[in-house]
Amino acid sequence: MTDEDRVDAVEEALRRVEDPEVGMDVFEAGLVENIVIDDGEVTIEADLSEFDPESAQTVTTAMLEAVSTVEGVTNPHVEHVGPSTLAESVGLASVDRIIAVASAKGGVGKTTVAVNLACALAGEGDVGLFDADIHGPNVPSMLELSGPIYADDDGHPMPIESNGLRVMSIGLMEEGAPLAWRGAMAHDALTELFGDTAWGDLDTLVIDLPPGTGDVVLTTLQEVAVDGVVFVTTPFHAAVTDTQRSLELFRDNGVPILGIVVNMGSFTCPSCGDQHELFPGGAPLSGVDVPILAELPFSFEHQGTPTPGAVPEAFADLAAGVRDRLAGVGAIEAPEGALDLRGADPETRRERVRRAYLDLESGAEFVMLSDRDPTPVRQFLAEVAGVSIPDIEPFDVTQLDPDTWRLETVRRA
Repeated sequence: MTDEDRVDAVEEALRRVEDPEVGMDVFEAGLVENIVIDDGEVTIEADLSEFDPESAQTVTTAMLEAVSTVEGVTNPHVEHVGPSTLAESVGLASVDRIIAVASAKGGVGKTTVAVNLACALAGEGDVGLFDADIHGPNVPSMLELSGPIYADDDGHPMPIESNGLRVMSIGLMEEGAPLAWRGAMAHDALTELFGDTAWGDLDTLVIDLPPGTGDVVLTTLQEVAVDGVVFVTTPFHAAVTDTQRSLELFRDNGVPILGIVVNMGSFTCPSCGDQHELFPGGAPLSGVDVPILAELPFSFEHQGTPTPGAVPEAFADLAAGVRDRLAGVGAIEAPEGALDLRGADPETRRERVRRAYLDLESGAEFVMLSDRDPTPVRQFLAEVAGVSIPDIEPFDVTQLDPDTWRLETVRRA
């Protein structure tokens, strides 16, 4: 039997395994992302992210038992992967890095920062700006742009170019229309426009997210490999408190926090030249544990129409700070004694994990850094230790940035 024939046989076997939550087989339920067979060794790539750990293990075991009955299959294993995402779409295939600009509240100048940051970065490279604020798409008006949007030969919408900056926004397609979308409508609108846009080769794509932590923000964090986020806030204590809570959402999704832009903290009177604090009373930012990238005054200069390479000095400095912070993303050093699998040859990973784990004394801490989600390693460690999967505990996986995970457990006897 050839490997191609085995793929068909493995698929047939897996169709006898049912998703316990929806009553469909694992293919109909969309759990199986891919099947890889190399000389009889079978890897099932499955998205079990919606299951609790116990249910995920039940489905995993059922799939392994089903596949084990296929002739010529040796050493089957299930690799947990995420669902196919926007980041895998044709439109984003040639985008080198993605920067999100976010805020916990509206009216803090988030879009002003996003537009000026994109224009400042566009002075030194190919940059796109995606207006994901579908309920209040203000990017077109800030850049004095209007539709219509045209499609390329493959039917993909093409961004409008403004002095070399490539811009896409729902506001360019729905001019004058109220955007009363929510839930699945918002998700579908973002997914289709963001993923299908013919961005072309880009050094950087800046995303202007809607304020808060609603559907569009969650969709972006779950489906796009964001390389870093810039948060915008005023120094008003309530805005800072909400910002701190929102930062945790991005951290939980493995998005590096590049820093905070504090906007509209002061105003200089054009008549007398005196500077006035707009939010006096205390220093609410003193407890924020992320870098302050810029403190911008309320200024008429910042209300103009920027163009690539021609932005107020404060935003040019902000862009330089963002570039410096991005350069540090991914520079995570493995702690002493940890197994670092980042960039490792796929053929050697399992043996390196086995050797490092067995070299430890019983009860010793096992720490590993990886450039892929190491959750499936729990099953492998159970096999190595000769114990059941629940016995591999504690088992903590933390995503440190879009490309780095940390696994912590202990050696079982």
